[in-house]
Amino acid sequence: QVQLVESGGGLVQAGGSPRLSCAVSARLFSIDVMGWYRQAPGKQRELVALITRGGSTNYADSVKGRFTISRDNAKNTVYLQMNSLKAEDTAVYYCNARPQVVISTAQFWGQGTQVTVSS
Repeated sequence: QVQLVESGGGLVQAGGSPRLSCAVSARLFSIDVMGWYRQAPGKQRELVALITRGGSTNYADSVKGRFTISRDNAKNTVYLQMNSLKAEDTAVYYCNARPQVVISTAQFWGQGTQVTVSS
């Protein structure tokens, strides 16, 4: 069981640069893939960014060049640096962990943190 706790959301002005954090209860270096997802009102949850154990990253086209995902194994924390926020970035942001993608489909979710972008 992996517990994830997000923080750093809130009301942000368009163009702002908040940073989301995801505190992980397990040893982060043992987790294969960490990710950030988001869900806007009336829409399906979508991938925002992924980072692998080795540090490889992948981003949704809508956030490429604006968001950066990173992981600090020493602090067991994953971050999402968000720059140049737009109104369409308004959503609940969820942290996700897939500890062993090769041998298991198990994944874990945080409770989410709301990000609201005001214009």
